[in-house]
Amino acid sequence: MEEKQKTAGELLRETLLYNRKNGYDRLTAEDEAAMRSYCEDYKKFLDAGKTERECVDETVRQAEARGFKPFVRGMAVNPGDRIYRVNRGKAVMLAVVGSAPLSEGVAIGAAHIDSPRLDLKQNPIYEADELGFLKTHYYGGIRKYQWVTIPLELHGVIVLKDGSTVKVAIGAGAGDPVFTVDDLLPHLAAEQSKKPLGEAIPGESLNLLVGSRPFKDDEGSERVKLALLDILNQKYGIVEEDFISAELSAVPAFRASDIGFDRSLIGAYGHDDRVCGYACLAALFALGTPRRTAVCMLADKEEIGSEGVSGMKSAAFDTFMSDLCDTQHLPLKVCYEHSFCLSADVCAAFDPNFPEAFEKRNSALVNYGMSFCKYTGSRGKSGASDASAEVVAYVRRTLDAAGVVWQMAELGKVDQGGGGTVAVYMAERDIDTLDAGVPVLSMHAPFETVGKLDCYMTYKGMKAVYEA
Repeated sequence: MEEKQKTAGELLRETLLYNRKNGYDRLTAEDEAAMRSYCEDYKKFLDAGKTERECVDETVRQAEARGFKPFVRGMAVNPGDRIYRVNRGKAVMLAVVGSAPLSEGVAIGAAHIDSPRLDLKQNPIYEADELGFLKTHYYGGIRKYQWVTIPLELHGVIVLKDGSTVKVAIGAGAGDPVFTVDDLLPHLAAEQSKKPLGEAIPGESLNLLVGSRPFKDDEGSERVKLALLDILNQKYGIVEEDFISAELSAVPAFRASDIGFDRSLIGAYGHDDRVCGYACLAALFALGTPRRTAVCMLADKEEIGSEGVSGMKSAAFDTFMSDLCDTQHLPLKVCYEHSFCLSADVCAAFDPNFPEAFEKRNSALVNYGMSFCKYTGSRGKSGASDASAEVVAYVRRTLDAAGVVWQMAELGKVDQGGGGTVAVYMAERDIDTLDAGVPVLSMHAPFETVGKLDCYMTYKGMKAVYEA
């Protein structure tokens, strides 16, 4: 049968109109197999790293297994060398040295590995009406009502007065207990139900239930608290005062799981932003010797403004890059002004259950691939780096050449709210930067959802940028 000739209008539409397509309509069999394998590895990474410290530990473990070596100031490096440096156990920088001189700049993938959670206060343990609790201070932008009546694990470190460190991970192991935050039963919640959603669960009521059994051989007060401290002392050798120099966090006790009859989605705690952090890392691992040096920056503290010595505002990244430039006797500013960075952070996926918050034409859609945001910020682009048209064109060209499925998007309606990434802090270093990442449903919730296709295409896009 003779194939029907396309009309002039049809040909013109193909030439002139921008037509977004679902990524599954463009997915090759080779990419589908690679996607499945990649997502299984990503789920394992999520389960191994419930906090930024654990993510760093897992990153170093995987990096050293692939030949990465600690980068010590003054050491010589050569093309193909694979190096890393840990910043205070909470952030990590890695690089694969390229064949071109650093004067041609580097390709950077910058993501963050901290996620919203409930941190313990420094004087947390108390007893009330013969129940034992731990006081928390929430970290990052959470919706507090989502954190009650779910199983929680306790992860972190306790640093004793002598400087020794005790690692804590309770809830993830087989047979471990878990913890929870109570909520009011609906039978007695008439007054609570009248409150606005953001006020129904006050921050000071997010107290972790940790026990109820009193110490038997004692007639004093607070016998439940005493029994709990006795358990902790026997297991970890700590006393109550040691909480002062502890960093302990309650995180959801969920394992990364496939979602849907078709298993096309992944549900987990911490997609924001470990889904992009892992993409940056896995893409770096997959490199041979790139032309330009490839750098992966996994930062801490993004959820509270990238502050502190382990956040993206810290000079730790500049120190790492300066030490790298010193190996070629090159001023850092020369390297920066020729570099490019993908600020790899998640964006909001359009949710048809809440269409009023989005402007669909400019929203990221699940299964439409890696999402790029020319600017983030809020309302009048406040707090945005706003990438130039030239930078956006460079990324379009690079990803199309690599067969990456991608889309452009904004966070939501202009006056609905907003948010930021580490992009602005890279741009302040005179590095051309564009935001990119995976669309997420239920962002910042204890259990977030992403599409497998989008996860894989973000990895593939990151690799294309490293290799450009």
